[in-house]
Formats: sequence, structure tokens, C-alpha cells
Amino acid sequence: MYLDRIKNPSLWAKVVSAESAAQLIKDGMTVGMSGFTRAGEAKAVPMALAERARHDPVGITLITGASLGNDLDRTLGEAGVIKRRMPFQADPGLRKLINDGKVMFVDQHLSETVEMLRSGQIGPVDVAIVEAVAIKENGEIVPTTSVGNSATFALLAKQIIVELNIGHSASLEGLHDIYIPTRRPYREPIPVTSPQSRAGLPFIPVDISRIAAIVITDRPDSCASVTDPDEGTAAIASHLTEFLGHEVNKGRMPLSLAPLQAGIGSIANAVMHGFIDSRFNNLSMYSEVLQDSTFDLFDSGKLTFASGSSITLSQAKMDVLKNLERYKSRLILRPQEISNHPEVIRRLGLIAINTALEADLYGNVNSTHVSGTHMMNGVGGSGDFARNAYLSVFVTKSTAKDGRISSIVPMVTHVDHCEHDVDLIVTEHGLADLRGLAPRERAPLIIENCVDPSYRTLLSDYFKDALKLGGQTPHVLDKAFFMHAAYRDTGSMLPQLAKPKAKAAVAA
Repeated sequence: MYLDRIKNPSLWAKVVSAESAAQLIKDGMTVGMSGFTRAGEAKAVPMALAERARHDPVGITLITGASLGNDLDRTLGEAGVIKRRMPFQADPGLRKLINDGKVMFVDQHLSETVEMLRSGQIGPVDVAIVEAVAIKENGEIVPTTSVGNSATFALLAKQIIVELNIGHSASLEGLHDIYIPTRRPYREPIPVTSPQSRAGLPFIPVDISRIAAIVITDRPDSCASVTDPDEGTAAIASHLTEFLGHEVNKGRMPLSLAPLQAGIGSIANAVMHGFIDSRFNNLSMYSEVLQDSTFDLFDSGKLTFASGSSITLSQAKMDVLKNLERYKSRLILRPQEISNHPEVIRRLGLIAINTALEADLYGNVNSTHVSGTHMMNGVGGSGDFARNAYLSVFVTKSTAKDGRISSIVPMVTHVDHCEHDVDLIVTEHGLADLRGLAPRERAPLIIENCVDPSYRTLLSDYFKDALKLGGQTPHVLDKAFFMHAAYRDTGSMLPQLAKPKAKAAVAA
């Protein structure tokens, strides 16, 4: 029964099918949809819209919090619904459409999207589709497993479609803290002074007259694809926790450390597991995504509180949502502009741990583009945290593709995080503390501590040649991408693993 989740009886007449609700979306509209890293996305209406588009073409600009689950990006993309997409995605099918130029993807820092909507730089939002666990007496919307950008979408949209997901536990109510910054230039400081701070409301306050349709669904969130920690990620975690131990010994932070942030993905999630066996205790998190490792840290007794914008779990950890009362008093879900806000990140002094696709000899990081041209997922929130954290840490395994790719290169092919925003680079081989070092001091340290032994001679020789040409940041411009070119032409950055093949085949 769903009527007990809709507290205002006047809204009961708004309950319609997903197909009927999808008719509210017209060609050319901008649609703001809930969903943040495969959690809390609207599910029924987008699928109905994709089905409709197969016989009644419709194209929209789709704005979300971050990536969507349930293959929605792929389904909507292949149906021709998505013409423009922002600010983040992680679907292989949509990724191909983006790299083929069929979908215009606007890659944004996750804290910035709603700021641009409020100021009219993008938008306006015609329709908001928000997944909810309940609708309160005055139309207030209680989100499910993510907040993301849902609150601002609902507040700005001309019409709101609520997907009431009765498959989610009603215990989600009370978990959220919806705070919307006041308008510039008279904005007051955001009143978040610790991960535990509550600054807003446990629901999204909306004008009840703008709720145009309610769709009942019980579809679950998609499970995250998380691999177990392995020897490499355990080594990365060990290097990082050893370093933090030295920081504690030097009196720079207590054994409870500073609040932790970890990016999405298997490597960052596995690295967080390393804190379970560390000497640190009474840890806290102020992050975007609360993954499996968050709840493993809770269960180990190491973590006392976690603030995020979504809960994204693997199949093995889905029971967390069934037993949410066990963790609820130690959790908050916020809008992503608050979880990722530079003001709050700088105030709390976070330790930010994010994943690099590749890093170069001077500490620049590429986290989005393969070979500088092909989009993977997007910058996400890593830039929000890296620029403003107390410690900005980037982790990566030193090689990929069975050793044929080095994650440390002479020059990154695309810069998402410049050297000024990167404090530590950590691989399974070691850690490079780049704080206070000039570029000429950084390169030897990165080569010695982070590069796989099979690539150290290649990179050392490049750096020696670059030094002969001089400069604050030495490079040999006509050789800066020689490792990338080798992989393109032979399938390996390492000569002894090279297998010559046609360039066209590699590009494909």
C-alpha cells in the first residue's frame, strides 16, 4: 500500500502511470533528475520516456547529480532521448555516444551545476523527476538513497514528477539534511562546522501545486561494481596509513585524523579498507559517496560518523539498507553542493583521497580522458575536494593492461588537477609527498617512489633529456607523449611488450 506514504490526500489523485507522467516531457526540454552514483535515481519514468521515444522521437537536456544506475543512461542514449548531458556519467554505452559526438557532454565540477542553474547560466529546468520515499503533508519530498541535485531541481522546476519508491525503507526519513545556500552576493556562511552538523531540513520543501504527477515504483537501486582489496590496493593503503602515522607523530593531526573523503570506485574503496587495520580511531567522513568501506569501517568500530550525498553499495552490502536503523544516527545525506562545497571542505580540513587515471612527473593528474581525447566518466567531485582539502591525495596502481600502460607518464594528455592541487601521489610501490617541492624536485621523487620498476629507466632518461633544455618545469616537447604514442602504435608503452599493429585498430 502506498497511500500511507503520501500524507496529503489531495495528492492521491496525482498518482498516474509512468507512461502518463512521461508525456509531460516534451522535445527540447531540460529535465533535472535525481540520482547520484547509481543511487536514488528516478527509474520508471525515464524507462517509459525511452520506450515512448522509439515511436515518438523526443530529445532533452538531462541534468542529474552524477551517474545513474539501472542502465538508464545507456537506455535513454540509445533511444535518442539524451541530446545534452551534464554533469557526470559512468555508462559505457553513453560514453560511446559522447565520444562519437552524438551526445554533447558538459563535464562539470559537481558543486557547480546548481549554482549555474540558480543564476540562469544554464537551464531553466522544465521538469524535475525526483525519487522519494514519502511525500509529507504540505508536499515536502523525502528523498531516498541520494540527495545530489534533487533539491534544487525540485525548487526551480516548472513541474515536478515524484517517483514514490515503496521498495525503499521508510526508515530513510530523517536521514537527510537539505540546506540550500542563500543567493549571491548576500550569501551567509554555510553553517556546517563538523561532519555531524545539521543545517537544514529533513525533506525538500516545495510548492505542492507544482507536483504534477506521482508514479509508484518499487525498483531497487543498482548494485555498485566493487572489487575486493588486492595486494596492490593493500600496498597503497599501507603507504598512505604509514604516511598519516608520521603526520600524527609530528603533531600535525590527532589519531582521529582529519575528516576523510574518498572518491567513487574500487581502488578508493579498497584503500579505505586499509584504515580498518590501522592504529587510527574515532574517524569521521565528509564525502560524496558512502560506499561499502564506510559501513565496514562502522562495523569495525573505527568510524564514528559519515556525511555524504548518496549511499552506493555492492550486492554484498545491500543489507545495510535493510538494517539502516543500525547506522542512521551516525549518517547524514546532503545536497551535493554542500557535500562538495569549497567553503566547507576548506573549513573542515579534509583528507581527500581520489583516483588518478594517470599522473605525470610533476604531479599533474588526468582523471577523465583516455589519451587526452576519449572521455571516461567525468571530473565528478574530485576537483572540488582536491583544490580545497588539507591533504589532496591521488591513488592509482602504477600500471594497467597487464603492464602495457604506465600510470605515471612524462606529461598527462589532459589535466583535470594541476600540480598546484596535488599533495600526494600513491601507488603500490610507494608515496611521493609533493608538498613544498619545486617541479625539478618532484620528478625524481615520483620516479623513485611511485613508478613501476619496468618504467623507471624510460622516465628517468626522459627527465634527464628535459633537464638539458632547462626551464622551471623541464620538458622535451617533441617527446612528451612518446609513451602514449608507443601504446597507440604498438599496444604497449614498454618496448619489450610491444606488438606492432595498425593505428586504426588501436584507435578502435
